[in-house]
Amino acid sequence: MKLFRFVPTPDGGSQFVELEIPIDNAATDAFGHIVRRSGIFPAMSTMLGEMPEGLNQDWHPASRRQLVIVLSGTVEVEVSDDTKHQWRDGEMFLADDVGSRGHRTRTIGGPARVLFVHLPAELTLGG
Repeated sequence: MKLFRFVPTPDGGSQFVELEIPIDNAATDAFGHIVRRSGIFPAMSTMLGEMPEGLNQDWHPASRRQLVIVLSGTVEVEVSDDTKHQWRDGEMFLADDVGSRGHRTRTIGGPARVLFVHLPAELTLGG
């Protein structure tokens, strides 16, 4: 499963990198379907959030390392090289630019609801 992550750059900015999360743990469910899953990784806590229509946050780093899952609406993130990416219902990204200048965050076309999954700093994601 491909996942966008934004991370610090050597100059203190941020950039997007694409991460591949292996989904290779296959099991057959009680109904005969083959279900593929990632390995288990720990989470420290979770939090729900509502971002209002017109949200436009200037440069800020992630408060902690976290998966952000968009439950509804559209969230746009801009990194310091001016690259922008948008996520919609059911999509997720890894906010991992703690300690940098950070990124900009906006809602597009209305409010957004998100789920934050706070991850341990030492967790290695991707294959």
